[in-house]
Amino acid sequence: MQFSPKSIALFRQFIHFAAVGLSGTLVQYLSLWIGVEYFLMAAAVASAIGYILGSVVNYLLNYFFTFSSGKSHKEAASKYFSVIGIGWCLNFLLMSLFVKQLGWYYWFAQIITTGIGLLWNFSGSKWWAFKHKPT
Repeated sequence: MQFSPKSIALFRQFIHFAAVGLSGTLVQYLSLWIGVEYFLMAAAVASAIGYILGSVVNYLLNYFFTFSSGKSHKEAASKYFSVIGIGWCLNFLLMSLFVKQLGWYYWFAQIITTGIGLLWNFSGSKWWAFKHKPT
């Protein structure tokens, strides 16, 4: 089985995006742990706060490293944070569903939610927020 150069490039970009996302995920998971264990916050709330903090770190790394964007920060950031805003809602709703409604352990719920969010955030970032304009 042979892969096209385009599919290999997409895979590499996804791996870069996921690697960059680890930094934001670490910030989110630390916020989740501190919020739940020390401030007795609901898991969905602590996760949502961490999601916002991690998103700022991820924007800068994705702008320069993953997508090498030539867009202005005004355009790229407004689109990126629109994608992330939907991802934030998705994260909050899934965490609420998994933890409060289904009774899942909050770390298991967060790992599943992170995987779903990764796919959403990459798709929105790749094909909208940081999409290169044809020349």
